[in-house]
Amino acid sequence: MRTLWGRMTSINVQKVAWVLSESGLAFDQVDAGGAFGGLDTDEYRAMNPAGRVPTLVEDELVLRESNAICRHLVHVNSGPLSVVSDADRAQADMWMDWFQTGLYPSFIQMFYQTVRLPTAKRDPRALASALDILHGQFQIAEAALADGSYLLGNTLTLADIPFGSCLYRYFTVDITRPEWPNISAYFDRLSDRQSYRDNVMIDYSSLRAPQ
Repeated sequence: MRTLWGRMTSINVQKVAWVLSESGLAFDQVDAGGAFGGLDTDEYRAMNPAGRVPTLVEDELVLRESNAICRHLVHVNSGPLSVVSDADRAQADMWMDWFQTGLYPSFIQMFYQTVRLPTAKRDPRALASALDILHGQFQIAEAALADGSYLLGNTLTLADIPFGSCLYRYFTVDITRPEWPNISAYFDRLSDRQSYRDNVMIDYSSLRAPQ
């Protein structure tokens, strides 16, 4: 029995759902967080004291933190996203940590300035700063993808899950984007995957602030 708690408009929940789908692992999904609420209940806090999403319940195992959940699902089940060598596993971890600490903070700032905040509360200077940092990080991925179809070569692996999970929003928000030929082709490849369409390419209009 495997249950994923969290709203599917959360990128961190989408990461886990995508891994589960790619790995052929059955799961139930329970909406929680955002408009669904439920994160402050005693039941949820017993599973996730941080009161965030996602939370994965797998029999007696309860996990929080999206990257940790994704690593568990891939390494324990040895599915199609697995890497074979210790070096590749280390590089997959590197890309996951790069996304979480190097790219994601500026991505969230960009998303708030273009979607989550009402127009009157948006700060053009904050958006410009976020995009400057974000696009500096994108240059790293653009260079890496010159050498293969995915971040670790020509096979989709765990390394791709965090970065891939943000690209649908990146390419659909109202911003000026540089030309990213390698990342754009990468996004097209991801978009051809049914699991990506089902779990990442999800309408986020419910997250838009009232104007």
